[in-house]
Amino acid sequence: MATIKDVARLAGVGLGTASRVVSGNGSVSLKTQERVRKAIAELDFRPSHAARSLLSGNSQMIGVYIPVLKGTFYMPILQSIDTELRAAGLHMVVAFGVSGVDEHRKGVEAIQFLMERGCDGLIVMSNVLNDDDFSKLGPKHAQLVMLNHHSEQFAAQCFIADHELGGVMAAKALLAHQHKKIAVIAGPSEAADNVDRINGFLGELGRAGIDTANLWIAESDFSSEGGWNAARELVNSAYPFTALFCANDEMALGALSYFQQAGIAVPRDVSVIGYDDTMSATFAAPPLTSVHIPWRDVTLNALNELLNRCYGWARPVKRDFQVAVTMRASLARRRKAA
Repeated sequence: MATIKDVARLAGVGLGTASRVVSGNGSVSLKTQERVRKAIAELDFRPSHAARSLLSGNSQMIGVYIPVLKGTFYMPILQSIDTELRAAGLHMVVAFGVSGVDEHRKGVEAIQFLMERGCDGLIVMSNVLNDDDFSKLGPKHAQLVMLNHHSEQFAAQCFIADHELGGVMAAKALLAHQHKKIAVIAGPSEAADNVDRINGFLGELGRAGIDTANLWIAESDFSSEGGWNAARELVNSAYPFTALFCANDEMALGALSYFQQAGIAVPRDVSVIGYDDTMSATFAAPPLTSVHIPWRDVTLNALNELLNRCYGWARPVKRDFQVAVTMRASLARRRKAA
């Protein structure tokens, strides 16, 4: 396999000159560049990743941390990042936590893993890592962006949609369809984005004159299994409801599955609305009405900010993201007999 030394020898130039042509950094005359590129083509020279890193001073790798590697929520986010990085000649390294097993410690260890691999920058999505964890990264924290995280200290590095507005819009959708007897399957209480969407939802119901103190609300874990178990608990409670709001699509899918098994028709007997508007919502049975959070838009703008920080690029970055409700068949007007 040809080396950069072979290229320099064949082109009749110094090693430094050949390296500058390969890396694209530094001043080299056009005539010399042509000789070096001709040698590269003749030798079929392909610099290794390690060699490119030495020449450029960076690893050309971006680290990504997500809480768990499962479900329909995180995969599209990872695909968006990987596609964009490949188009830019960069690579993605992924680390992920383990749900329910000292998640904070696992998150800290994962961040350390990515840093030790020499990643030029990090994209972090976590409800358990906090500002203190990021501050401990020292100067490296400047090459970090956070998805779905709010921080006053690192505000310029945070990219998040307005989840309180998302909760408000979910409530308005149910109210517009005449629903007043409503149940809620919430996510984990320690998840700030869940708290925001539930507060927005309950606040809008309260403004509509609904006594939210007596609503049936269960806390679950954002999983389909959790949604299935909560829906079973709801039905067994004999609480009268015509509509159910789930704080994410995964739990809504679990609830739809349980209702089907229990002989409860959606939306004839009860309406269901989810949150996130993942691809799975489109293919649910029936298709799931869901609050649309533009996760791809959020992700790519966070990535642009990170690439600007790491490589001095000038990619466009926006921070305001449009939230909406995608109407599908799981939501219908309340039946008059309910």
